[in-house]
Amino acid sequence: MSRFLFLLALLAGCSSPDGPPIRIVIPEGASMRIAAESLDAAGLVSSATGFRVYSRIAGNDRSLKPGTYLMKRGTPWPEIMKALVGGRGLVRSVTIPEGLALAQIAVIVGKALEVPPDSVIAAARDTALLRKLDVPTPTLEGYLFPDTYAFPEGTGPARAVAEMVRRFEREWDQKWDVRLTELALNRHDIVTLASIIEEEARLPQERPIISAVYHNRLRIGMALQADPTVQYAHGAHAERLMYRDLEIDSPYNTYKYPGLPPGPISSPGGESLRAALFPANADYLYFVAYPDGHHEFTRTLDQHNAARIRARADSNVRPAAPIGTPATPAVAIPRRP
Repeated sequence: MSRFLFLLALLAGCSSPDGPPIRIVIPEGASMRIAAESLDAAGLVSSATGFRVYSRIAGNDRSLKPGTYLMKRGTPWPEIMKALVGGRGLVRSVTIPEGLALAQIAVIVGKALEVPPDSVIAAARDTALLRKLDVPTPTLEGYLFPDTYAFPEGTGPARAVAEMVRRFEREWDQKWDVRLTELALNRHDIVTLASIIEEEARLPQERPIISAVYHNRLRIGMALQADPTVQYAHGAHAERLMYRDLEIDSPYNTYKYPGLPPGPISSPGGESLRAALFPANADYLYFVAYPDGHHEFTRTLDQHNAARIRARADSNVRPAAPIGTPATPAVAIPRRP
């Protein structure tokens, strides 16, 4: 063996994989040079040039299979090469944004895993997971944590749902259990409230204030009158709620039924969970949305109605329906404080 090939053999190594998996992306049409540089930057190979030469000698420098891979440092070069050529270690990268309902998540995950969305929803009805999380609703709505996931090739719906639930459990700080006692609420209540906050908030800094409004209403027995819960009951989002929308007889209609709805209406992110647990120290009972997404918070119905007029004056179009006074084409439904 020549000295050069001997050095390549040493570089290829015979060490064992170690540490957490590292994500590496091989774009469509990427050359071996690009792949080798990416591997080098991730610390998966000790020399980009050496790996390129190794791949050329092995006759695999033009046989890359594009995609996202998970590999560990210390993986021998022959194993890395087999992965890149044969697609071993390929993963399906899935991003779940905050505030999506289960039906929407099922579409995204189903497309990524190449399975029917209904199979994802069926997996979210896993009774073992429901019991483990003490979820009283029929599905894991709200508990599939929004994040970016790398599912290995061949992952099924049940495994994907279980991973998203584990991500939720990692997000939930055990110290928060003490806070539940202080609030006289359970975790399901908080996830439910957080999901409403997630839907209402457009500015991150407003989450704790929106939370305070809902906590204040819950404390005095005032209906939440949260438009996103009515939209959830209808199974579709609408920019404005009409009189007829409020007639739906659903426990998720927080205009008809006081207190929290039976469960979450979407998957809240970590900041909304924190806001639900730690509301701002404020005595507001109302808020109205402005066209730019910010809200004006008020304490009395008179102040709220004045805020609504200001919000309308801020734009030639009617603003999105504010809490307590859903919009109609011509007139707002009056509400008692």
